[in-house]
Amino acid sequence: MKDNQVKIKQPRIIMLETSHPGNIGAAARAMKTMCLYDLGLVQPKEFPHPVAFARASGAADILENAMQFETLTAAIADCQIVVGITARNRKLSAPVVTPKELMQQMLNDSEQTQVAWVFGRERNGLSNEEIDLCSTVCTIPSNTEYGSLNIAAAVQILCYEWHVAQLSSQHEMSNVTAPLTKVLAPVGEREGFYEHLWEVLDKIEFLDKHNPIPLMRKVRRLFDRSQMSSAEINILRGILKSILKQ
Repeated sequence: MKDNQVKIKQPRIIMLETSHPGNIGAAARAMKTMCLYDLGLVQPKEFPHPVAFARASGAADILENAMQFETLTAAIADCQIVVGITARNRKLSAPVVTPKELMQQMLNDSEQTQVAWVFGRERNGLSNEEIDLCSTVCTIPSNTEYGSLNIAAAVQILCYEWHVAQLSSQHEMSNVTAPLTKVLAPVGEREGFYEHLWEVLDKIEFLDKHNPIPLMRKVRRLFDRSQMSSAEINILRGILKSILKQ
C-alpha cells in the first residue's frame, strides 16, 4: 500500500444465528474475494459443517479461523463501532446509511477503530434489541416491492464496497477528510456504562417503570453520538457511583 493511501482497519463480519451452513461458506467466499478475513459467528445452527466448507470454495481458511460466540454482545465487546445490516426501518433507530456512505465514514475512522458489520438471521434479520447495540444501520438499496436479499449476497455487496473504498484510497490524503484521532471506547465498556446508567436512573425514579425502553433508546443514542472514549466513560461512571452513594 502506498504511503499516501488511507488505511482502513478490516471490519469484522458477524453472522447471527445462521440457519443454513451453506450461507456461512458462501459468505466466507465473498469475503476472501474482497480481501476480508475476520469472520465471527453467533450461535450458528450447524457449524462446522461439510456444506459450509464446500460452498466456501477455496476460502476454508476463513471458516477454520472463524470465531464463535454465545451472544452478540460478546462478539462486539472489543469493537468501537457496530453497524447493523438490515432492510427494515425502525423508529428511534441508529442513523441509516447506504453501503457507499458507510465506507466513506470508515475512511474517516482511526486505524485503531474496530468496526463490526452485523448480519441478522436469514428469516427475520435483527431484533430491535440487537439494533440497539448498533451505532449505525446500513440498508442496501433494493427493489421497494421486493427487497429480499440472500444473506451471503448482502455480505458480498458490503465486502465489495469496502474493497472499492480501499482502491479509491490511493488518492492524495488532502482529498479525504482527516482521520479521527480519538480512540472510541469499545462496546463492552459502553454497555457497562449503560447498565450503570439504567441502575442510577431507576434508583432516582427517572425511568417510566411501565415502559422504560423508548427513553432508554433516546438516551443511548444521545451518548452514542458523542463517541465516548474510555477515559470519558470512566469519568461518567465515577459520577454515577457518587450519585448511588447519596
